[in-house]
Amino acid sequence: MQNPRLASRYAKSLLDLAVEQNTVDTTLQDIQLLDSISRQSSDFTNMLRSPIIKSDKKKSILDAVVGDKLNPLAKAFITLLVNKGREANLPEIATAFIAQYKEMKNIKTVKLTTATPVSDVVKEAIVKKITASLNGAQIEVKEEVNPDIIGGFVLQMDDKLIDASVRRDLNDVRDQFTKNIYISQIFGN
Repeated sequence: MQNPRLASRYAKSLLDLAVEQNTVDTTLQDIQLLDSISRQSSDFTNMLRSPIIKSDKKKSILDAVVGDKLNPLAKAFITLLVNKGREANLPEIATAFIAQYKEMKNIKTVKLTTATPVSDVVKEAIVKKITASLNGAQIEVKEEVNPDIIGGFVLQMDDKLIDASVRRDLNDVRDQFTKNIYISQIFGN
């Protein structure tokens, strides 16, 4: 059951504690590990959300999965979640924590979709161009390859989308031909 408000509050509390204890980067690594496990293993997520499995059993499973990989703050946080019966929200809390960390550090995520993988030189040029327009924000590029766009690229950041793909150009040309006003005037349609 997703509860974005709850996830945001727990994530903010954890981030505030990490800032207070000067362990933000290590806590981020721990939360990214938990987020990765949640995304890769649906069994793990289902176990967290299962009302049948008792909380002490969930705690022992979590300890077995992450072992000694977590720092004391993250371990205490997981213990708190289990004790409060909020372990089912761990995946959402991890996502909210990572988003709040990026906001705090002024890191912008840019999704670059191309028809074929791009070289590092091209990627660096795109990052430079975007960084220049964002007043010092750090850029994190997520690459995706989608052959359906035929060529060019699609760049997405927050609510902005730049579609410079060949597919969009072909769709524009098709639309121009289907909406050709001269033909409709000649045939009276």
